[in-house]
Amino acid sequence: MIFGNLKSWDQESSMYPDILQNAIKFLQENDFTTMEAKKYEIDGDKLFAMVMDKETSPKEERAPEAHVDYVDIQFLVSGKEIIGFAKKTDGLVVKEDKLKEKDIIKYTNEVPNEMELKLFPGDFAVFFPEDIHRPLCAFDTPGKVRKVVVKVKVSELCK
Repeated sequence: MIFGNLKSWDQESSMYPDILQNAIKFLQENDFTTMEAKKYEIDGDKLFAMVMDKETSPKEERAPEAHVDYVDIQFLVSGKEIIGFAKKTDGLVVKEDKLKEKDIIKYTNEVPNEMELKLFPGDFAVFFPEDIHRPLCAFDTPGKVRKVVVKVKVSELCK
């Protein structure tokens, strides 16, 4: 997992693969406050983004999830959000497995060693296949957020 803010990315970016740099560059170069909420192709199925308007909810109501074929870059445009985070461990109980259809597996609420990432506008978190994440958790009360989720094909990371 990588946690950062677009303001400091240029100082850190050289250590990451080109495709991750391209994903963050997309976030830096677009004004998501005016863009339509929809999917945007950046580089075919290798790299694409989804602009979303969502509502946060209590942590207990949010399912932890993971992906296998894609890395998730979760970027907060407006509002505030908590994302639960933990490394994948043995013993997680699968709630819903849609890896083949949608590259997502959801787990029951019990995730050992889960930490909370607090995101404010400009913050982003990068989740790899070994990372469990629980997006859209509310701070104190539910609220509206605008966010962008950039999907990066895992097979492209080593090129």
